[in-house]
Amino acid sequence: MQRGLVTYKIYRALSYGVSPFIRLHLRWRRFRGLEHLQRWPERLGHPSLPRRPGPLVWFHAVSLGEGMIAIPVIKHCIQRMPHLNVLMTTTTLSAFEVLSNWLPTEVILQFSPVDIPASISSFLHYWKPNAIILMESELWPNLIMDASKNGITLALLNARISEKSFNLWSGSLFLPLISLMLSKFSLIVPLSTEQGLRFQLLQAPPYIINFSGDLKYVIEDIAVNECGKRNTDDLRLQLSHKQVWMASSIHRGEEEIILGVHTVLMQLQPDIVTIIVPRHPQHGREIAKKLEREGHNVVLRSQHERFKPETNIYVVDTLGELRQLYTLTPIAVIGGSFLPGLSGHNISEAAAAGCAILTGRHVGHFSHMVLEMQQTNPLSVLQVSGKQELERSLIELFTDTTLLEARRRAAKEAICMLSNGIVTNIWSLLNFHIFSRLFTEMKPPNIIAKRL
Repeated sequence: MQRGLVTYKIYRALSYGVSPFIRLHLRWRRFRGLEHLQRWPERLGHPSLPRRPGPLVWFHAVSLGEGMIAIPVIKHCIQRMPHLNVLMTTTTLSAFEVLSNWLPTEVILQFSPVDIPASISSFLHYWKPNAIILMESELWPNLIMDASKNGITLALLNARISEKSFNLWSGSLFLPLISLMLSKFSLIVPLSTEQGLRFQLLQAPPYIINFSGDLKYVIEDIAVNECGKRNTDDLRLQLSHKQVWMASSIHRGEEEIILGVHTVLMQLQPDIVTIIVPRHPQHGREIAKKLEREGHNVVLRSQHERFKPETNIYVVDTLGELRQLYTLTPIAVIGGSFLPGLSGHNISEAAAAGCAILTGRHVGHFSHMVLEMQQTNPLSVLQVSGKQELERSLIELFTDTTLLEARRRAAKEAICMLSNGIVTNIWSLLNFHIFSRLFTEMKPPNIIAKRL
């Protein structure tokens, strides 16, 4: 513990020393359009919205994926405790733009403060959270130590540590620090038993580690405005006489694999339409320009163009629409998994939409999700090794409607079984380890006596 404190003091001093450069870096990011033009000071702990009176719980998710899995938990907490104020923070601009439309209206949405002493201190002093619930792997020393110093209860949901981070934290230099940080939590809920073992090896107290299931399995219906619904329905009508498949969450380099497969499929199925959804919208625009130069007839989603008879590639360069787009296709190929160094993406949204799911072999911490779904139903997820195997599998699905329907049904049934009860389990753990203790401490002694 003493070594951990020494390491933390060194980290704090270093983070204080680089604070001016971090402020300059944020201004540079704002200039490049990577930070919000008006609300970027929130990253330095300066609020832009009022703090309502009453108890407040702060949920933090670094980006869109983590933010989406927090929404069902937030909704359940608000339903069970209507008096509770909920503050949600995220780091990325893309996540902020999407979550601002999907979070319950009573949730306060801000950008998260960078982990430098002044920003964390300013943020905690203004918002005065009674509890902080971090999503997945947001382990920041200044945030955790300052929260503990101020008596703020900490929880880590869907907790995970990548193999690279685990190797770093478990080394002799940083193990004392991570052990100290994890000791400040009241609850850690790993997304899998393998992740639970990693936290134990990093010396998290065993009694705070509890399991509930992976929140990424939980897919809630998101309200879509009338314009968005009409847009999706119109696109479905345009695709109704086509053979459709989608490649989603595509990373740079993977488009070459997808387009190579598309060329092969076009020779066998001239009415094929390939929907390409890159991980980043700018990548989608680059793909569309390249294909147009090569003579392909491409429709770019942001341009709202209609399909022509010869259109066979649809490139999505927007954010926050993947769930709706999955309903347009019977087959989903999940990217971020076909090249070494990649680590997969969430397959549950495609499964919930009833897609037959294919993915590559490089799935990182999503390997437990692939394995659990396959154990629930072997037909639910098909892993392929590369371009040729992907070609053969897609040809088989397009030519065998019985197999296609069996895989679609298997994926949906598997996700329904695996998601059952997870949010309720999370709520029970939060209520026992966080909320019951928190609000007992907040009640005057005479009220507690009456209850007893």
